[in-house]
Amino acid sequence: MRAFEVVTKFKDSNPIIPKRATEGSAGYDLATIEDVVIQPGEIKLIPTGLKARMPKTEALFVFPRSSLAIKKGLMMSNSVGVIDADYYNNPDNEGHIMIPLMNIKSVPVTLIKGERVAQGIFLQYQQTDDDLPIQSSRIGGFGSSGH
Repeated sequence: MRAFEVVTKFKDSNPIIPKRATEGSAGYDLATIEDVVIQPGEIKLIPTGLKARMPKTEALFVFPRSSLAIKKGLMMSNSVGVIDADYYNNPDNEGHIMIPLMNIKSVPVTLIKGERVAQGIFLQYQQTDDDLPIQSSRIGGFGSSGH
């Protein structure tokens, strides 16, 4: 029931469908779909060309790859990304997974198409006993649930 799929806009760009690196790996490596240059101090959304389908009781948590800061001088500007199940196929951007990276170096950093920058881990979550039914629906991406 959970899977990574290609966003329609990127179907001809050959995005890398995430795979776990080893039998014991928890995370699925997420890669950039295009070459990207990040200037010093800049925060840039890195496109993956992917969306994630999962059960409604799960979320995809996105963490930086352990080598990202040390080797590239990049860090995720939001520390950890949380992709909710209802982000999938939303009308704003089809659920496109984008990674917000910040360059903490004093020189520009280049990412090459196919370079792995983050890892996604599917996790089940729980709700409180007094959680009321929610009537609103998701319409977009970053920061959309607060509007």
